[in-house]
Amino acid sequence: MESRAKLFGHPIHPMLIPFPLGLLSTSVIFDGIALLRPNGPWSQIAFWNTAAGVVGGLAAAVFGLIDWLAIPSGTRAKKIGLWHGVGNVVVVALFSTSWPLRLREPRRPGAIPLVLAVLGVGLAGVTGWLGGELVDRLGVGVDPDAHLDAPSSLSGQPATSDRGDRDPRAHSEAFKNESCQIIN
Repeated sequence: MESRAKLFGHPIHPMLIPFPLGLLSTSVIFDGIALLRPNGPWSQIAFWNTAAGVVGGLAAAVFGLIDWLAIPSGTRAKKIGLWHGVGNVVVVALFSTSWPLRLREPRRPGAIPLVLAVLGVGLAGVTGWLGGELVDRLGVGVDPDAHLDAPSSLSGQPATSDRGDRDPRAHSEAFKNESCQIIN
């Protein structure tokens, strides 16, 4: 199934997620540097990265919700998408809670905002993997013939397609042949 929210033919949600993921992860890295070098600007940079990451996360969530609503009910993709979306709402909530706790003293955030940020990044790693499972394994948002009930990539089983071929390499070869015909 293809994405419902597109810009110039490309899904919007995957275009937006690198920004909040990068900003929020980098904020934790800068906080770590600030613990080693407390007189530098690192905590203040983390403060602004957190703010921008939360705004970016909210924007990405809107388009993720649009795409999730289009996934057929009762499929593995719908369940994975739910866990992905709810988990990311929790990530944004953790950072949204961390950020105002830093307002008084952005250069010295204290333990609670730092713990919330580290928990948020840890959870973002899990939800990011779930997002990868949706796109790379299940084909959500990118493949009109997506296999929305493919087994987990951790199962060791091949993903099968709705085209009837049971060997994913057959699909890969067909794609290569189609690609060559387009190029030639």
